[in-house]
Amino acid sequence: MEIMPDIFTKEKRSEIMSKIKSKNTKLEIHMSKTLRKNKLRYRSHPNIFGNPDFLIEGKIVMFCDGSFWHGRNWKSLKKKLEKGNNPEYWVNHIQKNRIRDRKVSKELNKLGFIVLRFWDSEIFKESDQCVEEIRKKMTSTS
Repeated sequence: MEIMPDIFTKEKRSEIMSKIKSKNTKLEIHMSKTLRKNKLRYRSHPNIFGNPDFLIEGKIVMFCDGSFWHGRNWKSLKKKLEKGNNPEYWVNHIQKNRIRDRKVSKELNKLGFIVLRFWDSEIFKESDQCVEEIRKKMTSTS
């Protein structure tokens, strides 16, 4: 991933970024279809601490994490962000997301939930393996 100088003004970039959805994204819709196809009972966006994307069988909370926003391959992503536009903002933003993700997972575990986080590429390219992981967690707690 090469970071290029931004072609938009700060105002235009802000407008574009504000339109990025946080619910019912293509990623979530794909995962929802996968869960349904595999006959797993779930609720989308349950009213639970941390706002998980799915509650599966009442005991597994699942997050669909985008690689950029949640800092996948953080060391290399951070280096790229440091060379791009507004590096201080972006490095801090993604670092805060990563810290929040860890806190949310820890708290949900304390509350008795099994927490699963899948990267966008796993969901789009290896959704059967995601389902397999969910099923393993379901049987290990039965």
